[in-house]
Parts: sequence; structure tokens; C-alpha cells
Amino acid sequence: MMAAAAPAAGAPAGGGAAAFLVGILPWVLIFVIFYMLMIRPQQRRMKQHQAMIAAVKKGDEVITGGGIRGKVTRVIDDKEAEIEIAQGVKVRVVKSTLTQVLTAQTKPAND
Repeated sequence: MMAAAAPAAGAPAGGGAAAFLVGILPWVLIFVIFYMLMIRPQQRRMKQHQAMIAAVKKGDEVITGGGIRGKVTRVIDDKEAEIEIAQGVKVRVVKSTLTQVLTAQTKPAND
């Protein structure tokens, strides 16, 4: 009586491949949505920031990550620039710490 109730050892589990696809499909959809909403926009912002940093030139007004605003007096190399934060006060900064480059079009209007 017990042997009749036990399933056969070699019997298929019933739709193994289909069950696997149904189980994995939500995870694939979650990853695609995560990529479209989070990863792709972040990569785009990173490329824009790198292009902005590469285009920094003498005379540009910049804002550093620490909130210091100054005027670029010299671009030392691809990684550093010298900015004047007050008359006669110049500091060297790493260009990747620049958060914003203010040009003639983006400068706020003086009241």
C-alpha cells in the first residue's frame, strides 16, 4: 500500500523549464526597471560632469564641492586648476571636486 502512494523516482517534476522562466521573469523585470530608472540616468549625469570638468578654462567662474566660489586663473593639468577665491587669494583644487561651472549664460543676474 505504501509503494503505490510514492511517486516514481524518474518522473519529471512537471514543466521544469516553464516554471523556471516564470520564477526568473519578475527578477529580470525588476533589474530592467532598476537600470532604466537609476543606473542609466546616473551614467548620463556622470558623463555630463566629466565633459564639464574637461571644458574648464581660464576665466570660468566655478563652485567647488565645499561651496567655495571662485574664478579659474590657471588650468594646471587635466586634474588640477588654480582658482582665485578672493583678491590675491589663490588655491589649487582638484578639478573633479568642481560641482558647477558658471559661464556667461548660467551666471545669476545681479539685482
